[in-house]
Amino acid sequence: MTTSRRTFLQASAAGSLLALGAPGARNAVAQEPQSAPGAGQAKEKLKLLILGGTMLLGPATVRAALARGHSMTLFNRGKTNADLFPELEKLHGDRETNDLAALQGRSFDAVIDTSGYVPAHVAATAALAAPSARQYVFVSSCSVYADHSVRNDEASPVIEVTDDEAAAPKTIRESLANYGGMKARCERVAEETMPGRVTAIRPGLIIGPDDISDRFTYWAVRVARGGEVLAPGNGSDPVQLVDARDLGAWIIHCIEQSITGTFNAVSPAGRWNMAEMLHGIKAAFPCDARFTWVDAEFLAAQGVAPWTDLPVWLPAEGEHASFHLVNTEKAVAAGLAFRPLAESARDTVAWHDAARPGYVFGRSPGRAGLKPEREAELLEAWRQHLAEKNEPAAEGDR
Repeated sequence: MTTSRRTFLQASAAGSLLALGAPGARNAVAQEPQSAPGAGQAKEKLKLLILGGTMLLGPATVRAALARGHSMTLFNRGKTNADLFPELEKLHGDRETNDLAALQGRSFDAVIDTSGYVPAHVAATAALAAPSARQYVFVSSCSVYADHSVRNDEASPVIEVTDDEAAAPKTIRESLANYGGMKARCERVAEETMPGRVTAIRPGLIIGPDDISDRFTYWAVRVARGGEVLAPGNGSDPVQLVDARDLGAWIIHCIEQSITGTFNAVSPAGRWNMAEMLHGIKAAFPCDARFTWVDAEFLAAQGVAPWTDLPVWLPAEGEHASFHLVNTEKAVAAGLAFRPLAESARDTVAWHDAARPGYVFGRSPGRAGLKPEREAELLEAWRQHLAEKNEPAAEGDR
């Protein structure tokens, strides 16, 4: 079962808009501060600027900085979750129209760029930061790699774009047609502008409270609901995730320790597969969830797409065989740590139940997950398929 590279990258890009923050994205962000792992007052109090800061990773990073005693200024359009962090300084502008006047003449110890998708936008903000900032943290993506059929590390080839291609998009939406290539060029532009002072962070799938991409959120809520759960494949397909709070805390750690360079920032390859992820979620809840593993070829025949209809999941075959197997040893050695999946699941469901009562997965265009009636239909079709082949049904919880 395969999904085309173009389709997958477009879905990844759409999810990144929700995870990192971009014009047009909307979210009900949890308002209560959350403690970052290893929180405590830093010895040196830093003056930090975050470009974005209102969607999933942004708020998690802001909270981690505040927990360490740093000051934080937000720069964004002031349209998404504008009531978030009322106590903090907020500068308004628009990268798409090059409205950066609010940043002119300002100085910060470090800049965290969670909303850079267009090379020209990153070049402009890095140039403003260069005279005073000692570090520019650019949040990129594991989608930069040219070949996901092989296992990648930070030195693996990335998607190359021509100068004309890099210059063509003026808006974030326009850049998404070549999401991975544009992120790779943004990394390069940042390093060219602030050589030796850039931390390029390549996350995979970011999860946790405030995640409206409905990828991990779908599974957490679905498993907590209990009953028979359609699980894709045979459970062995790999999974890599990172909780936004763990990633945010590590970003601040990198700034405090002046850690620069390029890092894959997601859970270690082989830490979890689909079965371990689903059972890790189940461990968070007193529920009767039972997993029925449905063959990938059968799902393909039913028109069920990996990553979108059944989120997180990518069969370990074909052009995406190693997307969930990137090498993260470098980031782990630099201090990136991961909380238990059960904790991420529990907190995600608590946020979902408070912020999105009555939400039905698969209802909104661009969101992931199966509607309940579609899941039930597929499970019944699978049982009929097994009966026709005179094969016993798989155990419901394996």
